[in-house]
Amino acid sequence: MAATERPAPGRLRAWLLEGLSDIGKTGAAHAHPPPAHEGQRWYRVMCLTGVDYFSTLGYQPGIAALAAGLLSPIATIVLVLVTLAGALPVYRRVAAESPHGQGSIAMLERLLTFWKGKLFVLTLLGFAATDFLITITLSAADASTHLIENPHLNEALHDSQMLITLVLIALLGAVFLKGFLEAIGVAVALVGIYLSLNAVVVVAGLWHIATEGHVITDWASALTAEHGNILVMIGMALIVFPKLALGLSGFETGVAVMPHVKGDPEDTEEHPEGRIRGTKKLLTTAALIMSCFLITTSFITTLLIPAQEFEEGGQANGRALAFLAHEYLGNVFGTVYDVATIAILWFAGASAMAGLLNLMPRYLPRYGMAPHWARAVRPMVIVFTLVAFLVTWIFDASVDAQGGAYATGVLVLISSAAIAVTIAARKAGHRSWTIAFSAISVVFLYTTIANVIERPDGVKIGACFIAGIMILSLTSRLARSFELRVTSVTLDDMAERFVRDISSRRIRFIANEPDTRDFAEYRDKIEQIRRDNDVPAQEDFVFVEVTVTDPSEFESGLTVHGAVMHNRYRVLTLESASVSNALAALLLHVRDTTGCIPHIYFEWTEGSPSANFLRFFLFGQGEVAPVTREILREAEPDPVRRPRVHTG
Repeated sequence: MAATERPAPGRLRAWLLEGLSDIGKTGAAHAHPPPAHEGQRWYRVMCLTGVDYFSTLGYQPGIAALAAGLLSPIATIVLVLVTLAGALPVYRRVAAESPHGQGSIAMLERLLTFWKGKLFVLTLLGFAATDFLITITLSAADASTHLIENPHLNEALHDSQMLITLVLIALLGAVFLKGFLEAIGVAVALVGIYLSLNAVVVVAGLWHIATEGHVITDWASALTAEHGNILVMIGMALIVFPKLALGLSGFETGVAVMPHVKGDPEDTEEHPEGRIRGTKKLLTTAALIMSCFLITTSFITTLLIPAQEFEEGGQANGRALAFLAHEYLGNVFGTVYDVATIAILWFAGASAMAGLLNLMPRYLPRYGMAPHWARAVRPMVIVFTLVAFLVTWIFDASVDAQGGAYATGVLVLISSAAIAVTIAARKAGHRSWTIAFSAISVVFLYTTIANVIERPDGVKIGACFIAGIMILSLTSRLARSFELRVTSVTLDDMAERFVRDISSRRIRFIANEPDTRDFAEYRDKIEQIRRDNDVPAQEDFVFVEVTVTDPSEFESGLTVHGAVMHNRYRVLTLESASVSNALAALLLHVRDTTGCIPHIYFEWTEGSPSANFLRFFLFGQGEVAPVTREILREAEPDPVRRPRVHTG
């Protein structure tokens, strides 16, 4: 019996890591996107973005009413102005600068180099993880709210909010464990049905307000009594509108889905003008539709729903439009509305999970800051699902409590996008756009700071994600320090000639750290190597010199150039993020192409071993000889086939 059960762990491991190599390729930051002419019409892809963006109508009006009270419609108008005059221009520029779906994070990555760039990107990834994960948990919590508060199910499901939310998240994870393909057709149907139902609710609400004239006068009187004149109201609306920042979600997702947008037949991967133009239409149309719904839904919910119903335990808490659907259109229509809302919130969670699975492999493996299994979908689905369970438990499956964390993630990403396009405009010499984007950046930074001060839970949970990503990333990179991470080795004609010339006898390389590169440097180096290693005078050498470029990079290709110095000494020059990795990759490449085992000679590096290792880890240098041997040992377990490392 034991013999038959033994293979089970292997089968489980194979199932979990299925598609590992494929994901590693497609998830890489420089993976080739689909050809520009493939894809879907922009308005269909807009629906894929819309399952996240438009689904916020399920809870946004209620959260806005709680945050701004009677001022909710005026504060929402401010939010819409910020959306159309701020977020929309920013992301239209992001679409032009990042046409393959990398988003604003990639723009900032290009602007910032070395470790400061990597650490900044990891910080943004923490907030992006906050955004996507809270989308999953918040959407599931609101879906369970709509389910529980339905009049037909209220008694049976009362006090089951936490359980239902966890079940919905678990089912979402199960879908991705089985295998999930984004179905734009499903998104189109969901968005079409959901927006149509919302339009019916809005029309019914506006009709009720128009036929009951006292509703507007009652609201206006209460507003005047509470805040005084119109200037005070506008001032208060400007102060409280950051609390409504959930209505800004969806722009980063809109850019992320760019590769799905069909371009023009003449588009190229370098200049996909048709795709960019289609994405701009997508962003603009989605923003205009959402702006109309934000204003009208905020207006009807504030005027028609008693304030106490928005509070925790109230019938409109987390489901203001559903409350109106049941109230004015009957329980049958209300139930249909609930089903549509639950479905689109479910798909919003799926979209967020897909975004996470797209985002993390795009950066972390390339930085060396993720284990190999992070390239596979299923282990990451399990990790994200467990984290979503934890977040749901921490926030007690409350829609209101998670609003701050969600808004923080959204606002940080939008602020970073505004800063990125400001820097890009300045570098391009567009003075007027630089001034405009600078002003937009200030608005979003203010909104972010105000939101953090008002609801610090968001930045706390974001800080937890950032700390977790930093710790796991640095630990992973440390564990993978001795991994061969050169993706390819290419020799120019002169370098090929050097290798071919010495392959007829024992291949000997000298690792040289270039100094003045004068005749005496090379002559003295060869004499020292011969003396320290008892190498006969007739044996020939080729020098190898590595220049460290960006030591924070993890994986990169290697190009080897050959040169003859002082009409006598043959030198191979390389540029790499790590001296030891470049040398090990070159040795293995020479072995594989010539069939001979190469030898390489080093001098010992003076200094503390721990200090040298830290130099290697951070700056790609340090104690080169033992690290090169360790990389070779990891890459080639057979000692007979392993290139030889000599030190003296």
